[in-house]
Parts: sequence; structure tokens; C-alpha cells
Amino acid sequence: MKNWKEIIRHTTFRYIDHSTHTHINGEMNTALTSFAIDDALAISVSDEVSPPVVRLWVHADTIVLGIPDAKLPYIEEGVQLLSSQGYRAIVRNSGGLAVALDEGVLNLSLILPGVKRISIHDCYEAMVSLVQYMLRDLTDDIKAYEIVNSYCPGDYDLSINGRKFAGISQRRVKDGAAIQIYLDVEGNSLERASLIRRFYEVSKKDEETKFNFPVVDPAVMGSLSELLNTSLTVTDMKKRVQSALSDFSNDVVFHDFSKRELDLFERRLEQMKKRNENISKMH
Repeated sequence: MKNWKEIIRHTTFRYIDHSTHTHINGEMNTALTSFAIDDALAISVSDEVSPPVVRLWVHADTIVLGIPDAKLPYIEEGVQLLSSQGYRAIVRNSGGLAVALDEGVLNLSLILPGVKRISIHDCYEAMVSLVQYMLRDLTDDIKAYEIVNSYCPGDYDLSINGRKFAGISQRRVKDGAAIQIYLDVEGNSLERASLIRRFYEVSKKDEETKFNFPVVDPAVMGSLSELLNTSLTVTDMKKRVQSALSDFSNDVVFHDFSKRELDLFERRLEQMKKRNENISKMH
């Protein structure tokens, strides 16, 4: 596996912390806005009007569905189950399947330019090695491989002793890529996984589907706090992101959104809202 320094050779990074923002350009800051923001930033980075970006985001009680999830045979019953438990469901525009977000889950987007010359796998590996670097003083046992029976299983699941704490997806727009990772830092990973397990039980029942959905086993997942046996918090992880960023860049900038980026955001948000029209009606 390549080290992130082999893939990320940029010396200036833009840092954006949206983890405590309640509104973005007048819009409620939700997972919908986050995926629209990352699209807008990927275009800015692609067009070289912004340096590469590291963006942090946290959203309360949201189940982010993958595109295949939205086609489950009893999806309406599944969304109503989530709603009854206080969770909102949205469909993202990047790969993968259902993921649980709440205040104990930190999302990190690494938004890079020039990705037509960087393989999808290299972008994933950059994120893996970045997380390994951020936690290097606590563990050297972070592995990347598919954790079967986890939610949103994939080749770049991050685990410690076979229990998954993070998953990565990737969204490419023009010549920019948003590599997005959720980090289960603190809170009840068992409850998160159990909820997604019930979601699939209700949404699929015993019907045959073209897509192979996971049978989620909560025992194969855990939070970093639990797996490292330490009281790691989202605030702690944010500090680790900042520290890593200062280690591998010469300059960190904190630019506000430009008017062009806000215009791009509004257009991409409309696309996200359109993608979610049917799901929104099911709550």
C-alpha cells in the first residue's frame, strides 16, 4: 500500500471545519448539504481556483443510504423504521451502502485535484495511510480490507483486530475527487449497527435482489474509543486531523467560500434534493 506522501504531494491545503455549523449559506447543515459542498469544492479544486481541501463534518442521527439501498423492495417501510427511531435517511451521490451518522461520528473529506492521473485505489490508499498516521501513537494495527457482515462493506474498510471503525467512499467530479471517510470515534457502535441490520431486515425481507446487501453483524464493528480502550472524542480526532495536516503541508489556509463556490453549491444541492425526492416523502 502506498503512503499518503507518495500520492499527496501538495504543499498548501485549505482547511474547512463544518462539524459545528448549523447553517451553510442559509441552508440547514445536513448530510444533503455536505455532499453538495464536496461536489462544489471538487470542481473548485479541479479548476485550480482552490488548493486541495480537508473538510470535517458531523451530522446528527442520519442514515446515509447508497444508491442501491434506495431500490430495496420495501424501502418505504425501512425509511419509516429509521424515522421512528429518530433518524433521517438520505441517499448520497458517492459509492457504498447504508452508513450511520451521529454526533460521535466524524466525517473527513479529502478533496484532491488532478485525479485523472491518480487511480481510484491510490486515492483510497491515501486516506487509509492518513488515518494510520493520525493514530500512529495509539496503534499500529489499523488494517484495510473488507469486513464481511459490516455495514457498507468494501475493500478499504478500516479495522482493528478485525472490527471495523471506518469506511471510505469516493466521488469524482471533473478532475477533482472527494475521498470521504466516516470515523466511528465514540458512542454506541452496537446500536448503530443494530439499527442498520433492522433496516435491511425490514426493507428487503426475504426477497431476492440483484444486489447483494449485507447481513449486518454488530459484533464485527466498534468505535475507536472502544477498540483502543481510550476515551477518544470527536474533538480529539479533529485535533489529530489538524496536526497531521500541518505535518504534511507547508501552508494551511482558511478561505471562506467564494461566490462561484456558493453558486456551485446551490446547483449541486438542488441535484441532491432531486435525488432524494422519493426518500423525503417516505418519512
